[in-house]
Amino acid sequence: MAPTLALRRRGARHTMSPAPIHPRDALFSAGEHASPLPVCDHYAGVEVRMRKSLALQRELGPVFDITLDLEDGAPIGGEMEHCALITELVNGADNAHGRVGARVHPVGHPAFEAEVHALLSGCGERLAYLMLPKPESAQDVERACERIDAIAAQIGVARRVPVHTLIETHGALREVFRIAAHPRIESLSFGLMDFVSEHRGAIPAAGMSVRGQFEHPLVLRAKLEIAAASHAHAKTPSHCVVTEFTDLDSLAWAARKAARELGYTRMWSIHPNQIRTIVAAFAPEAAEIEAAAEIITAAQAAGWGPIRHRDTLHDRASYRYYWQLLERAHRTGQPLPGELETSFFRT
Repeated sequence: MAPTLALRRRGARHTMSPAPIHPRDALFSAGEHASPLPVCDHYAGVEVRMRKSLALQRELGPVFDITLDLEDGAPIGGEMEHCALITELVNGADNAHGRVGARVHPVGHPAFEAEVHALLSGCGERLAYLMLPKPESAQDVERACERIDAIAAQIGVARRVPVHTLIETHGALREVFRIAAHPRIESLSFGLMDFVSEHRGAIPAAGMSVRGQFEHPLVLRAKLEIAAASHAHAKTPSHCVVTEFTDLDSLAWAARKAARELGYTRMWSIHPNQIRTIVAAFAPEAAEIEAAAEIITAAQAAGWGPIRHRDTLHDRASYRYYWQLLERAHRTGQPLPGELETSFFRT
């Protein structure tokens, strides 16, 4: 009887189908997968452009974030009035997707704590993130995050509002890996204009232009360091501005170069006309999406073991790449096969 029972058990094992495992659970360890942020971060500091940006986000969907700007957008002495405007917009009906954040002043600025207190008390439950400009070191980032969390606890905001930061000073670039490692940081952005200014004229003005920023060695080095640090710690690297906002062909070129060659998965917009171009440049091609969908579907059917696809072998290393490509397609509003959309992105 014992051999018969053993055969039955073996048969039962062969007929059982394992429960499907989501790609994020199958392919990544805890903390290894970056937060899936939209590929475009649009900045607006003037009320009319703030409202125009929110209207465009309602139309296009959450394919871009909006950062409402206190640092450069608020008149000197008018920071609290600007906080009230941002609070109104974050809480308003036009914020349909919950993807609106705010840039405050640097941690050493007299208005920093008052701004954080006003924003967290007024719209802390809906604020997508806080952006920290001009840290001089990892210690500045630590101090800012501690103050944000202390203020949140003081006023009873239960959630931990994500924190983004700019790398635009020599000190921040020197410690960029430590900054990226901070558990409260979700994304690192390159601040091109301030970074060039920090060199006191040693980098020519061309280093801030759409082409020159990819050619000057000091600027290119900074971009690569930020991207490398971000990916090392599963954070989102956000590429800097293109100030020539009417030249959409050059913008598209710069966005593709940042995404395809420098490893950036997000980019700043400083004019509403730039948003669609950036989103399109960061979107995968249709052929890439098709191949990724086939590979991920076959991989899941194989229990995430190795497969052969179009005479090429794939395993979990390449699965991670193709899954992240599908995530980027989803974030940029690209159509996905219905079964993938239902199984993986409607949870």
